[in-house]
Amino acid sequence: MAVLIYAHGDTEQRFPLFRNITRIGSDPTADISLGFDNVAADHAHVLREGDAFVLASLGRGRPLVINGKKEKRARLQEGDTIEIGEATLTFALHDDAVQCEHKQPAEDKAVIKAYRELVSFSEKLLHSKDLDGLLATLMDTLIEVTRSDKGFLILFEDGNPLVKVARNVQRENIDDAIKELSDSIISKVVREQQPVIVADAQGDAEFKASLSVINLKLQSVMCVPLTEAGELLGIIYLGSNKIVNLFDPAMLEAVTVFASQASLLIRNAMLLNTLRADNEALRQAVDSKHFGDIIGASEHMQEVFRKIRKVAPTGVSVLITGETGTGKELIAQEIHRRSDRADQPFVVVNCGAIPENLLESELFGHVRGAFTGAVVTREGRFQCAHKGTLFLDEIGEMPASLQVKLLRALQEKVVTKVGGTKPESVDIRVVAATNKNLDEEMKKGTFREDLYYRLNVVTIHLPPLRDRGEDLMLIGRYLLKRHGEEYNSKVKGFSPQCVMLMKKYDWPGNIRQLENRIKKAIIMADRVQLAPEDVELSDADLKPVVPLNQAKEDFQRRYINEVLARNNGNRTKTAQDLGVDPRTIFRHLEREDGEDGAQG
Repeated sequence: MAVLIYAHGDTEQRFPLFRNITRIGSDPTADISLGFDNVAADHAHVLREGDAFVLASLGRGRPLVINGKKEKRARLQEGDTIEIGEATLTFALHDDAVQCEHKQPAEDKAVIKAYRELVSFSEKLLHSKDLDGLLATLMDTLIEVTRSDKGFLILFEDGNPLVKVARNVQRENIDDAIKELSDSIISKVVREQQPVIVADAQGDAEFKASLSVINLKLQSVMCVPLTEAGELLGIIYLGSNKIVNLFDPAMLEAVTVFASQASLLIRNAMLLNTLRADNEALRQAVDSKHFGDIIGASEHMQEVFRKIRKVAPTGVSVLITGETGTGKELIAQEIHRRSDRADQPFVVVNCGAIPENLLESELFGHVRGAFTGAVVTREGRFQCAHKGTLFLDEIGEMPASLQVKLLRALQEKVVTKVGGTKPESVDIRVVAATNKNLDEEMKKGTFREDLYYRLNVVTIHLPPLRDRGEDLMLIGRYLLKRHGEEYNSKVKGFSPQCVMLMKKYDWPGNIRQLENRIKKAIIMADRVQLAPEDVELSDADLKPVVPLNQAKEDFQRRYINEVLARNNGNRTKTAQDLGVDPRTIFRHLEREDGEDGAQG
């Protein structure tokens, strides 16, 4: 293993370069901490690039002197001297390349051999795609370098320890591996997340009374946690039933250093396996739960799909209702695609986005000179949709003056351009959509009742995203995959905390809001798994929990109002349906009137 050697007085320190990036500076948390006034907190770092090591300054005012020459960046060679502040370090490609003149102890050689074996394995793990096969090789390597009789790799899945690999010195799998482990020693490592050596288990004051130690006749045990970002991923467990004092602190340090590097690599390999499984599951889910370009498995969406199948071939007018962002245009496209007009135009008019003075021209066209700026005769959307489907989005925003003309065009199937006199026949199917309650709009007089019934032969209501259950994450993962490929992003999934908050959030903007946040996160995020902040979510975005009495009162109020509306305001019939005294309904209405008066 490559090292930087810092000699001061009669002593020297050796810093193994086992990380991809080794930080050098005066900061006590640096990998190589040099406590001199003229050394910056983050002064330089050593980058591992394949088999090469590159030393680089981290900015102005952080000088490096390599072999007597000032450098900002240099590829290190065997024996290079590096001056950083008052410290001089020597680079050695192998730890035994620069040694004191006296003979190296056999124990040190064993540890160096262990380092080399483990570093070699790390390189294989970094480039491997066969995680299971490589983990077995990992344990065989550890058993060999530590001279153990047996070795186990325990990984935690959903908080539960599972023995992933169990090997003996003959490189064979061990059956009933769980029976070969000391639960008391494992519990200590899990609890403290620190490596442990038990030199003589039978005589150890802490463990000699443990039934597992007694029954297994354990002599030597070394147990090292695998942690990454403070999270316990698993445990490396090595043991011998024959030899006491088999493991020493130097060997423990070598295995611990390896474990710190292997944790990240194993986590990445596990994540890759999970992502492959998720992608396959997503592909199967999308294949089985998609309906054209629409994804959904909830009962609400299955009812929507049933209606589309029924209504699409008939040619009748359809009104699609639902909140903003629920995907009403996708439903209209699917109705068109499944109709006998599928090979004809699908024309979209957003009635809320076109100024009122231009909307009539947009719908029916105009002749040259009909108004200022009309320099040529132009076809309208009705003419463009001839033989096809006209989708009138946000129909609830259409001005009352145009509703009359629209109704006439739908009834007579004839339109006349603005400024023109010649009627033109059109053969179109109309699909309309709105996020408004058109019943309320009719009561207010802002939407014509005759137009409503002309458009609303069949209603398809799209539920909000918050009411679609598991569809939320199914759609989220589909969008993440689609836009991730579009933007060539390294983002591959959502963190567990992110999934939890996404499921609890109300998504007032529905699928459109979800898609926009995922797009932004894919572009801006620097991690493989999106965290809550990447999709702009936190606990503060969730609805506050109301007291139970308040929740009961709110539900009761809404329910009484629903039954009253069903009974056209008949209080006696409502009381009978609800099984309550009529005075309960009268008191309810008095409270409603009182609140309305207070608000007015």
